[in-house]
Amino acid sequence: MTEAKGLGRGLTHYGDPDFARYLRRSFAKSMGYSDEMLSRPIIGIANSASGFNNCHRHFPELIEAVKRGVLAAGGLPLEFPTISLGEVFLSPTSLMFRNLMAMDVEEMIRAQPMDAVVLVGGCDKTVPAQLMGAASADLPAIQLVGGPMMTGRHQGERLGACTDCRRFWGQYRAGKIGAAEIDAVESTLATTAGSCAVMGTASTMACLAEALGMMLPGTAAIPAVHAGRLRAAEATGRRAVELAAAKIRPSQIITRASLGNALRVLLAIGGSTNAVIHLTAIAGRLALPLPLAWLNELSESTPVLVDLKPSGSHYMEDFFAAGGLGAVLRELRPLLDLDCPTVAGETLAERLARAAGYVDHHVIRPIDDPVEPCGGLVALFGSLAPGGALLKRSAADRSLFEKEGRAVVFSSLEDLAARIDDPALEVGAEDILVLQNAGPRSGSGMPEAGYLPIPAKLARQGVKDMVRLSDARMSGTAFGTVILHLTPEAAVGGPLALVRSGDRIRLSVSARRLDLLVDEAELARRREEAGLSKIASPTRGYAKLYAEHVLQADQGCDFDFLRASGV
Repeated sequence: MTEAKGLGRGLTHYGDPDFARYLRRSFAKSMGYSDEMLSRPIIGIANSASGFNNCHRHFPELIEAVKRGVLAAGGLPLEFPTISLGEVFLSPTSLMFRNLMAMDVEEMIRAQPMDAVVLVGGCDKTVPAQLMGAASADLPAIQLVGGPMMTGRHQGERLGACTDCRRFWGQYRAGKIGAAEIDAVESTLATTAGSCAVMGTASTMACLAEALGMMLPGTAAIPAVHAGRLRAAEATGRRAVELAAAKIRPSQIITRASLGNALRVLLAIGGSTNAVIHLTAIAGRLALPLPLAWLNELSESTPVLVDLKPSGSHYMEDFFAAGGLGAVLRELRPLLDLDCPTVAGETLAERLARAAGYVDHHVIRPIDDPVEPCGGLVALFGSLAPGGALLKRSAADRSLFEKEGRAVVFSSLEDLAARIDDPALEVGAEDILVLQNAGPRSGSGMPEAGYLPIPAKLARQGVKDMVRLSDARMSGTAFGTVILHLTPEAAVGGPLALVRSGDRIRLSVSARRLDLLVDEAELARRREEAGLSKIASPTRGYAKLYAEHVLQADQGCDFDFLRASGV
């Protein structure tokens, strides 16, 4: 039996397939399509634009370029909408809705007749959601990102959202700048379309999509407003038609080997801690384990090569001009699996065999002269995080890496907001700030609250960093000695729930340890206390689904029923 193509795929059930095909063609013709167009392979274009997503405001023009490429290659482009996740516009946090978007993408790929799909995303959680959905649907797919913003200017200084927004906000909290200046900065941080101008989660995931082989070579870092971004869109549309003919599926591209390459890239670019959750979720859709111990193993032999905020001093537009991800891959070549196939129809080895272009080694360092000798991320384990925790060491204060300190505990986000700037708060620069009940099951959806603010009275004294730990996440644009994703989280009875102010905590990055220095008898007594972590469970809708099925950070915070069996 010949496999159905184009409009003949996935017919609507009426009890008569011929009638379903006849009716579908009739309704398609109502949109003005000719028989010739309707005979072509159909390329779906998943459009995640929204008025609530500033990063995607240039998508109409971008998608027109994709359509141009599809038509030129002999396909029929059909755009369809999906949920959009605008990072700063969602409450309580965008991660909570990543799985919903992934379900939307997967089901619309399955339900609608298409031979291949172009995934058009950009803002933090949209790319992982699209890759998760595409991996599960396993139809030929190719990723296209919107690209990063260009920087703005403030009093002669370049600014880029959102690392600089945190730096200026810290100065404002410390009383070093006034309301007029922070208002001026607010208007210059984000001045163009595109995702954050630094190596935050959006740019990290763009680089990882290219490293995985799911995106055309050289397209991760093209700025959103650059003409090259439109040419990349056109080329992506062309390639989608070829993928449909070749039937190259995500499960053939996303393998253990390509995941290893992506982890190497993540470590080398000083990428976002969020990417570990997202890569784990994507891998889980294909029954591929991604343990934190593997991250540590690779981190020991993968240097940080990219001098980019928040780990360095440059911006994404500099990274693009310096050679982009291709330059990073060439430096990492001895550490990569070069046999991995890509959606471009070539292996990584074949890509890297082409002549190298210009590289600015001030931005992308040679492997024998790295920014840091070891990877930008490290996983910690111990009595306080049996399932692991993450530290972005490339953006942290190394003087705090071996430390024992007194815990100052905040039991919730509300408690943090109420007390962090209280002049009566008993806290010193040598203490360790601890936030509980901000993980995936906490009711808050695991927000980017792990970047606990320095208490106002310490900020005014000039304190710029402290050890901070929680079961929350941190924006990829943030910096500091911030330990995240403590697993199991407090809301499910993890050791974090047992910490009390005054307890001693020991951090040893060299030993990959995070330990609570409280004897087991005292911990047992605390476990028996009433009301340790009684989080009210939602009673309806998606919030209920999320609360009942979301997994812990070490499993990618995916839903238990969406991961493939065997992981």
